[in-house]
Amino acid sequence: MEINPLLNEPALIVENTKKMLVIADVHLGIEWELYHRGFSIPSQIEKRKKRICDYIEKVHPDRLVLLGDIKHNVPRTSWQEKKEVPEFLRAIAALAPVDIVPGNHDGDIDALIPENVTVHEMRGFILDGVGYFHGHTWPGAELLSASHVVMSHNHPTIRFTDPLGHAVSEEVWIRTHFIEKVIREHYGDIEWNDPEVIIMPAFNELCGGIPFNESIHEELLGPVFANHAIELEKAAAYLLDGTNLGTIASIRKLGITKVRRNRKR
Repeated sequence: MEINPLLNEPALIVENTKKMLVIADVHLGIEWELYHRGFSIPSQIEKRKKRICDYIEKVHPDRLVLLGDIKHNVPRTSWQEKKEVPEFLRAIAALAPVDIVPGNHDGDIDALIPENVTVHEMRGFILDGVGYFHGHTWPGAELLSASHVVMSHNHPTIRFTDPLGHAVSEEVWIRTHFIEKVIREHYGDIEWNDPEVIIMPAFNELCGGIPFNESIHEELLGPVFANHAIELEKAAAYLLDGTNLGTIASIRKLGITKVRRNRKR
């Protein structure tokens, strides 16, 4: 089993008996929401489509896994998404079969799915020995028997803050593990393989992200974080260029992390 990011890109290559290309949080149609908030940004569909098609031509995967939040707007689907999501999926599915794990933004996406695209349960699925789920739900119990589990949803970043308060955020990969005690309390008797958990950065750069070095479990999204079922302090963070930043606990001790203020509940 080999699992490696595509260098300098928010895309993952998973190789076992087959080769998978994994991309998360595409958020097609985000420009529509930004327009209604006062930001006029032209549709980026052609750029996003070309970028992923370039990935496919470079990697030559057997399958492409889209790890949730293909579309952006909730609870309704915008006119932009109705036009662009089927067009986008047809273009990439012409190059490789596509598997989708729906995310919390993917309500009613079934009506936008063309042929050669498979939509799985929200709690995820196992493909060639690796578990995949978005992260806004608990994973299916069967995923915990895999050697690795890949998830998304939080758009992980590390925020670097200098002594004058100027801050810059960088997208990161997070590699960590579930906490067995909490997992067993939730699931009961399960087949447990202590899978490594890989949290993917968002593909869409307009989404923003959550600075893991400034966050506690309750500020991160999804039940596995809210219930302290994922190891956060020992989680390792990697920039898209492969730089190992160390664990979240060690990054917090550096001068780059903004000091947290006590917050009232």
